[in-house]
Amino acid sequence: MTAFFTKACMQVGRFRSGAVDLARGMRWSYVPPLMVYFAAGVSGFTGIIEAFFVKEKLGMSAAMLASLGFWAGLPWAMKMPLGHLVDRFWHRKALFVYLGAALMAASLLVMVGLTGHADWMATMLPLEAWYVMSVLLAPIGFVLQDVVADAMTVEAVPTAGEDGVAYPEAEQQQMHVTMQTLGRMAIVGGGALVAGAGGWLAKTLSYEAMYWISLAIPVISVLGVLLAAGMRRRRRPAGALPQEASPAEVPSLNAHILGAGAAFLALSLLLGLGHVPYNEEIIFFGSLAVIVFMMRRLLADLDPDRRSAILSIAIIIFVFRAMPGAGAGAGWWQMERLGFDEAFMGTLRQVSSILAIGGMLALRGWMSRRPVPYLVVFLSLYGTVMTLPFLGMFYGLHEWTEAHFGFGARTIALIDTMADSPLGQVAMIPMLAWIAKEAPRNQKATYFAVMAAFTNLALSASQLGTKYLNRLFVIERGRYDELGLLMILTTTLALVLPVLVVWALQPGANGGGRNFVARIRPLQTLFASTRPRRPSRQEE
Repeated sequence: MTAFFTKACMQVGRFRSGAVDLARGMRWSYVPPLMVYFAAGVSGFTGIIEAFFVKEKLGMSAAMLASLGFWAGLPWAMKMPLGHLVDRFWHRKALFVYLGAALMAASLLVMVGLTGHADWMATMLPLEAWYVMSVLLAPIGFVLQDVVADAMTVEAVPTAGEDGVAYPEAEQQQMHVTMQTLGRMAIVGGGALVAGAGGWLAKTLSYEAMYWISLAIPVISVLGVLLAAGMRRRRRPAGALPQEASPAEVPSLNAHILGAGAAFLALSLLLGLGHVPYNEEIIFFGSLAVIVFMMRRLLADLDPDRRSAILSIAIIIFVFRAMPGAGAGAGWWQMERLGFDEAFMGTLRQVSSILAIGGMLALRGWMSRRPVPYLVVFLSLYGTVMTLPFLGMFYGLHEWTEAHFGFGARTIALIDTMADSPLGQVAMIPMLAWIAKEAPRNQKATYFAVMAAFTNLALSASQLGTKYLNRLFVIERGRYDELGLLMILTTTLALVLPVLVVWALQPGANGGGRNFVARIRPLQTLFASTRPRRPSRQEE
């Protein structure tokens, strides 16, 4: 018992220390991008009512919803050309945020019509078509704002103090970790703020009223860029707001980046509107080819060992995020068979978000000391264990616990969420901090977008896998016979595949890098530079 209380006190001390260090590391320059991220977080205000609305009012299958999720994820693959445009027109970055806010508002207005004026909307287009339009408009708006916010996080971290002396590399890395941790906290905290409220308000307000309220969300991101502009006009003290790139440092338009982006957009529209067989698969591999092409140009000047290390981390994160899920049918099963209503689903999301913030504070130092492959293996194992209670409830675990111990499905779900949530953001923060640290100051949005687009494309792969599994295991409203086998398969894949990839890309047994380099030599050759090597200062 004494040992237990000692460990508990140590964890409380780490949490307090992490919170104090994070508060001390806070800077005025961090606030504008945090407001944009916060707007993305509070957008989950309508997430619960949307799930119930789709289940009750629209006749879309789980496989169809997974397919729609794939198309909704495609705008994130456009972060590369958008990031380049943000770098090129950095002094007008607010326009990208304004356009994104307008698209987000348009998506919400469509949902206002669907939830409050469905009969009138149906006279122009089927309700499912309106819903698809809303689902596709929102991510385009979020991508436009996210590209700007990502670049602002790089700019927000100063390279030198008030005395003009450059910060050591380790201190800069720590500031980037702080900035990215605060960014994840803004997103998750925004979700925590509205998750419970969204669920409980759904019991008293109409869905239409809640979508009207959500129109305030795009205003938050607009206020963020207005605040950034106001802070620069007031010329905060040195060190509070880093200098923007001078006009001479602004990159010129790159025909390769814009051409690849335009080709990808044209291909996506052609295949999507033309109902070409396997259009989603063609677009996915086309997106992957474009991103690999851009990564090749981005990493061409790096030495082979560093390039191999970057590629291995990117591949591991890609596989980890590409694991398929059970799809919408699992949510329908929780609503129908376990009796989870809007209020309880909101409570689960709120608890998850709050504990995720606590996890980021308590585990901030642990994350910075652990390599990404270690984190991926740990999270794969831990995630498998946390999935077992829901799998057990499908086979009657909650009925057994109710009969013998007096608690049922809701208590099990709440405990499982409390145990799983603190590690929800562990994998991405070190990756984002590394990207931010390596990004050149005059190409921050492009660098961030290319590396993030590769890992974000994994979510599209996940949706494709989910769609295929939902076709193999048919899950419909009221019919969940095959859901158990589907959950077992997805849990097994999420455990085995990431661990195998980490094992395949790990260094040699003697700690050297030869075995590691040999294993990814084909990728290393693919990304090798075809341009003349830039001479070093000594050679010049």
